[in-house]
Amino acid sequence: MSVSPSALTAAYDRLTSALPGLRVQELPPGAAQPDGGGWITAASLTGPGEAMDAFLAWDDAQIRRDHGTRARPDVTASFGLHRYAWPVCLLITVPWLLLRRVPRLPVTHVSYDRTVPDLAMGRLAVRAAGFACLPGDPAAALPGARVVADEEALRAEVRAAVAGHLEPVLAAFGPRMRRRGRALWGMATDEVVEGLWYVAGLLGEEERATAELKRLLPGATLPFVGSAGFRELSTPSGARLATRDRASCCMFYTLRPEDTCATCPRTCDADRIVKLTARTAA
Repeated sequence: MSVSPSALTAAYDRLTSALPGLRVQELPPGAAQPDGGGWITAASLTGPGEAMDAFLAWDDAQIRRDHGTRARPDVTASFGLHRYAWPVCLLITVPWLLLRRVPRLPVTHVSYDRTVPDLAMGRLAVRAAGFACLPGDPAAALPGARVVADEEALRAEVRAAVAGHLEPVLAAFGPRMRRRGRALWGMATDEVVEGLWYVAGLLGEEERATAELKRLLPGATLPFVGSAGFRELSTPSGARLATRDRASCCMFYTLRPEDTCATCPRTCDADRIVKLTARTAA
């Protein structure tokens, strides 16, 4: 399907250029969200039925293939939420970082297909329900544009857009993950921060993204939990390494206890330095 460029297209093009394993397909206004044949609508994940079971069966199969073991059901659900929320949050945060435009993407406006063999992260079909921008943005004259007063108002739009999409998703995943409230929104905080931090590094925008994320999530921005959590570590040679403290645990340690993430609350600073130094040298 050929769609004319939108106010968000340039950002999504840069996103998929940085992450070749992810594809973003923008749908024209009024188009139906793809469903079936590998596609699953975000809305179906939030309602009754077999959609969630089918979605998590994919994660169960991947865990068994990649790690040679079967995870606990709550761990599988945690992995499934991460694999969904990480790219979906980028649909909102990348246009904000690169273009200062913030799309609204309710669950009725996103579909996800993880079954494409040559796309490690799959493809997303999106239909923005308008977008927020700053005064003076040329896109302010486009249909669906909503001009907000300043950068802080735009940051509020980012938080509202992410929360609006994730709230019903978290409510659906929560019982399967055996998590509620604060624990779920801690995961949401981590998906927002770590996704954009990673992609910005690929785009050569890591320093700017870090500063922006600190302003986006300074703490006490409900429903999100905690702050962006960035800090620096010093190596024995005096080099400075960027890290952050996650607000939640991704549960990876249940599969490989010896190989925790560099930002995991379970990882001490000495081990973080080892992991980050090895990553830099690779």
